[in-house]
Amino acid sequence: MIQEVARTFDLLTKLEERFPDKQDMLCRRSGKDWIKFSVKDYVRNSHLIAYALTSLGYGNGDKAITICNNRPEWNFVDMGLNMAGMVHVPVYPTLSADEYLYIFNHSDARIIFLGTQSQYKKLEPIIAKMDSPARIILMDDSDNILCIRELYRIGEASEEKMRPLIEKIKAGTDTDSLASIIYTSGTTGTPKGVMLSHHNMMFNAYGHALKQTVGPDQKMLSFLPLCHIYERSMNYEYQYIGISIYYAESLGTIARDLADCHADGFCSVPRVLEMMYSKLEAAGKNLKGVKRIIYNLAWNFANNYDNYHKGRFYNWRRNLYDRLVYSRWRENLGGHEMLIVSGGSSIQARIIRLFNAARLHIFEGYGMTETSPVIAVNNPAGGINVIGTVGTPLEGTTLKFAKDGEILTKGPHVMLGYYKNPDATKEVIDSEGFMHTGDIGHLVDGKYLKITDRKKEIFKLSLGKYVAPQVIENMLKESPFIQNCIVIGENQKFASAIIVPDFERLHFWAAKHGVNYTDNKELITDPKVLAKIHSVVEEVNSKTSPHENIKRERLVCDEWTTANNMLSQTLKLKRAKIMSRYAGIVNDIYK
Repeated sequence: MIQEVARTFDLLTKLEERFPDKQDMLCRRSGKDWIKFSVKDYVRNSHLIAYALTSLGYGNGDKAITICNNRPEWNFVDMGLNMAGMVHVPVYPTLSADEYLYIFNHSDARIIFLGTQSQYKKLEPIIAKMDSPARIILMDDSDNILCIRELYRIGEASEEKMRPLIEKIKAGTDTDSLASIIYTSGTTGTPKGVMLSHHNMMFNAYGHALKQTVGPDQKMLSFLPLCHIYERSMNYEYQYIGISIYYAESLGTIARDLADCHADGFCSVPRVLEMMYSKLEAAGKNLKGVKRIIYNLAWNFANNYDNYHKGRFYNWRRNLYDRLVYSRWRENLGGHEMLIVSGGSSIQARIIRLFNAARLHIFEGYGMTETSPVIAVNNPAGGINVIGTVGTPLEGTTLKFAKDGEILTKGPHVMLGYYKNPDATKEVIDSEGFMHTGDIGHLVDGKYLKITDRKKEIFKLSLGKYVAPQVIENMLKESPFIQNCIVIGENQKFASAIIVPDFERLHFWAAKHGVNYTDNKELITDPKVLAKIHSVVEEVNSKTSPHENIKRERLVCDEWTTANNMLSQTLKLKRAKIMSRYAGIVNDIYK
């Protein structure tokens, strides 16, 4: 495995060599237009930031935090920091005040880059409470706060003096030097700072770049937070290949932005794809007559689509439905076939099948922040997409399984450790250098990794039997009537579930079946609704072992989000928080 890029800023050198005239390397929305930055802009702005920061006295391992939505300036700062010998600490823009203050102090941040004036107003009082308050630099233009526009000016003024120093720092930066600290959002406990080296991130980005089919003449839309290593690593991959990156304005504008830039793909998490799936399904409900019949035929075919079915009649049906239905979906998303990578948690097979049938090809992968992040991924370049698995491990890495089925991995993708926490590091990286992922899995056909559950989430019933909740939760969420759910029952006689219905679907069903209600609270107490959800639970029970059966379920009206702290920043269930919130319901179930 020959890797051409060893440090993050080596990407700039490769871009200059291979794509010096590329005009839309990094792009962001401004109203109806796209503001485009060329390769030359990217290289120049990044160096100016490095010159400016060094002239201001920063460098040699100093920590700098970024808090902003995805934008080209994030990349300029990312590269500028590393060229100046500094450590980049990207942070989510949606944390609580206590979480911010903890990370600000724990990271020893000397600079905090903020995206907008509104973020400044929100965070400046918290920054003022730091043990050693950091300097604030704004990414947006400002006349009264130090901003990136002013950094460019400082960089230009100090360029002649600082250029030799920056080149010396770059030349002396070892590939195993600390490049970034990423604080895990976590589902429990205090965030831990994952230390990643240049080699960690570049090895990983190059490893999945080998499996990419999108090329330098194409575009990818980016909307997952760059502060998470998943989207960040994909952005590094795009830069390595020379793919243009277009940043969506927000999660709410994904479809519009895909259409406007005519993207060739994106990376996602299952929840986003679930919402897109639901909208496509809902579109068919508004049709009538022959159009509805055709849509339903195409829908049912796509939900059961098999990538590897080579029959002539089968392919004819797919092409027919493509002309009549699937091509319309693509037109609404920009008109191109797409390559979509899904990660963060498992995705329902029917969603992958449907998108694949529509030539919106989903390839599922798996990883964690501590592994930079990708451990395994299905292979577009090799035409390998084994649904129900996360593909094969990255080249140059090792995978094995503990006696209890826990996935262990070793290689250049494994983190340096947790910042200021050697004890926690020893808990997850053993004496042989294997990272203990906390996930349970096995190989399908001896080579494709399948994840079955989180080790810490598996619980034991009072009868001594074990239950893997995530498997059952994913089966329940396959129903269009269930938006989210949690399976519970630790130390109890039986398993139960707390369920958040998909109220949009439930409202439609209620109207069709004559259910009268004034609000959602009343709706979820209606006997017909309870019977409908119970039938979904019973269908899942028919597919599980008797001790895994859901004996009791309760419906709740709340939407589980990051805002109400029911989900982590990567949209995973915060089980302890959910259990605490619904303690009364849990007590009622098991009283």
